[in-house]
Amino acid sequence: MKTILLIDDQANVRRFLGDFLRQEGYHVVEAESGRQALLLAQQEPPDLILLDIMMPGMDGFTFLRTYRQGGTAQILILSAKQDEADIVLGLELGADDFMIKSPRMRELLARVRVLLRRGEAPTQTNAMVRAADIVVDRQLHRVTVADRVITMTPSEFALLDLLISAPGRVFTRQHILNYLGDGASENVERTINVHIYNLRQKIEPDPSSPRYIETVFGIGYRFRPDESEVA
Repeated sequence: MKTILLIDDQANVRRFLGDFLRQEGYHVVEAESGRQALLLAQQEPPDLILLDIMMPGMDGFTFLRTYRQGGTAQILILSAKQDEADIVLGLELGADDFMIKSPRMRELLARVRVLLRRGEAPTQTNAMVRAADIVVDRQLHRVTVADRVITMTPSEFALLDLLISAPGRVFTRQHILNYLGDGASENVERTINVHIYNLRQKIEPDPSSPRYIETVFGIGYRFRPDESEVA
């Protein structure tokens, strides 16, 4: 049974969402603050986190900064805030998806299922992919660049694994969004832009002049074939 950590300072919201997710077969752990959630995440590591932004004490952004120092659960921000700046900041801090609070429970359930599938062990035949000085270890869910381990969110890992698995192939934005499970989300263009930006910041020697992840203008992105050697 998958464990979902539900973080919201409003008891009625926790009760409503918690009851719904339990009926769908999930084990739900509830926290009313970011600080309490950090303790619960250590005691019972979740598979997925539903995170509110506006909370007293430690807000959702601060929780994200702290949790992503070592935590690897999928994170779906569920917030009443609709500003694009808040969405971008959440993704930059390590969230995997962002959804505006609404009564659309079937959509929420669909996103939860997609994120949980993304976090499961990969099924590819090759356990390891090498390209130049980048190594993607699918079994350990680990990326190294020049023998340096790079910390990545599940979405960043999935994106890199997709691109590096077919060097030279151009993946359209829609293909990437569908692969990551964000194809039906709001602000989809901004979502993929942020994921690509974050990935480049972590693996590129000079993110302003990408060596690995190339933009194919008007189409999408690819892993440069002249840098690759898949093992």
